[in-house]
Amino acid sequence: MVVLGGMTRLTRSGLSMTNWKFTGRLPPLTNEDWLVEFEKYKQSPEYKRVNKISIDDFKFIYWMEYAHRMWGRALGIVFALPFYDFLCKGYITLQLGFRLSGLFALGARQGLIGWWMVKSGLEEPASKYAEPRVSPYRLAAHLTSAFVIYSGLFWTALSIVMPEPPAKSVSRDKGAAKVKRLAVLGAFLVRITAVSGAFVAGNDAGRAFNTFPKMSDTWVPEDILNMKPLLRNFFENTSTVQLDHRIRTTMTLAAIGGLWCVLLSSNNPRWRALSQLSGQFLRMIAFVTLGVSTLQSYVPVSLGTAHQAGALTLLSLMLLLNHTVRRPSMSLLKTLPPVVKTVT
Repeated sequence: MVVLGGMTRLTRSGLSMTNWKFTGRLPPLTNEDWLVEFEKYKQSPEYKRVNKISIDDFKFIYWMEYAHRMWGRALGIVFALPFYDFLCKGYITLQLGFRLSGLFALGARQGLIGWWMVKSGLEEPASKYAEPRVSPYRLAAHLTSAFVIYSGLFWTALSIVMPEPPAKSVSRDKGAAKVKRLAVLGAFLVRITAVSGAFVAGNDAGRAFNTFPKMSDTWVPEDILNMKPLLRNFFENTSTVQLDHRIRTTMTLAAIGGLWCVLLSSNNPRWRALSQLSGQFLRMIAFVTLGVSTLQSYVPVSLGTAHQAGALTLLSLMLLLNHTVRRPSMSLLKTLPPVVKTVT
């Protein structure tokens, strides 16, 4: 769903459907229906100013957006029906039931956020020179919400598969707590970097500077603080938004690399085993390389989509690491011996 959403944005498909019923609707089925929908799109600011396309091209972006919206409804059904079945059979505990209900509610809210986002792109821009696009704030909210839902689903699944973390003694659990602090920092940086990436997409900042590591012929563009108040620069100024994303990516790369080195150099067998998981540092290098390639290629659909999918994959690995080193429950801690001797 996240990948499809990225493709929808990159192909300029998001604003192709100018109205939408909450209960959904059938797609155009006849030539007359397509002409009606195309005429509605012709009245939109996007068509008038930047995207005067043929009806055949319109059909493509319409199908992209239609698939994105209907996929969301399909996800709701795929989630709700088994949930109801498992609930009736008594497979779901009260705590898990509340968690799953909350995730379902977030999924329903995501649809509303999506339409709220699209609506901003159907309004006339304040300036006749401004390019029609959805609000970067609303796009960031939509993408962030998708990442939150995915994180909740993934963490819940891990908790069902592994109710307790692997722990053999209280002393080793305390050791894992040290690793956890580094893992939490890494996961936090991945999240805020992904959010900054949403503002890059929302402001179309990825196409503003297509060189790396410099931005054109300078390290810091002169116009990074042009907007007033100053805080707006970090969310709306294309130069500042892209520079901010580059800095956050570098910080994330350094943090994950440091975590990997700490685990790899440890004498603790469990820590060294975790270093295999934190070897995602190497994946992070590939992810950064992919981002640079996307930038230098003027953000093609294929690389842009892969870049977004890579961010979600990296977040998954960080969630898995955090879940593995989480603190055991008190009931498990009471059963653990203070020290476990290693036989050589």
